[in-house]
Amino acid sequence: MKKNLPQVALIITVVFLSFVNSPLYASGMDERIESTAKESYVFKTFLKDDGITIQSKDGVATLTGTVSDKSHKTLAEETVANLPGVTSVNNKLEEKPEVPTANLDTLLVTKVQSTLLLHRNADAFETEVVVKDGVVTLHGHANSSAQMDLATEYAKDVKGVKEVKNEMTVSAAAIKPKEQTMGQRIGVIGEKVDDASITGLVKMTLLYHRSTSAINTLVETNDGLVNLGGMARNAAEKDLVTQVVSDVYGVKVVVNNMTVKEI
Repeated sequence: MKKNLPQVALIITVVFLSFVNSPLYASGMDERIESTAKESYVFKTFLKDDGITIQSKDGVATLTGTVSDKSHKTLAEETVANLPGVTSVNNKLEEKPEVPTANLDTLLVTKVQSTLLLHRNADAFETEVVVKDGVVTLHGHANSSAQMDLATEYAKDVKGVKEVKNEMTVSAAAIKPKEQTMGQRIGVIGEKVDDASITGLVKMTLLYHRSTSAINTLVETNDGLVNLGGMARNAAEKDLVTQVVSDVYGVKVVVNNMTVKEI
């Protein structure tokens, strides 16, 4: 019996230390969650003008404050949900008052600009968006005709848009370093986009596009490599998801493991 006393004492010590250290570990993890969220690419770039407060307790992250629209509310939740240590997200964010029906064109301007901003090849910083009675007109400069076509397609895919008139011009002039757009700065400087932000941006993009909003897609990101799972109705739908995700900021490679289920 005496021979077992050291073992019993060791077990008691380990249990005691685990109880003592557990709150400290949880507290440290919660602080890391809060700071990592604030320093994430999404919060520093897309949500910087929103008033979002993040509080974490035992891995449960609570978001409070106001955001400009529903898309930002979703983007904040999806990004935080994918941070290390987060077990769940309590999204209490409130949207700013809805735009009156008479000002739906103003709302469409914001939606189209946000959509273009999510894609590195659809230069939102070089594009002016004008909307009248649901008809979108794009002005500004594009680096190529392909970029113009992408801007048109992405704008067409925004819910509520009736028609898109692309009056952008292709500029052959070189862009000075200080005038580089976000997409070009990421490509040239190699700006790091964290995995949680990439996952949030991918999910937001798929939800935002009319063509992919109804597709149930699972998204996991590891060092810029995005794995997609879920169900697609056909091969064309699966290819569309791959194409849309490939153009999201920070995505290096897309591995599409979605199952095609013909309906």
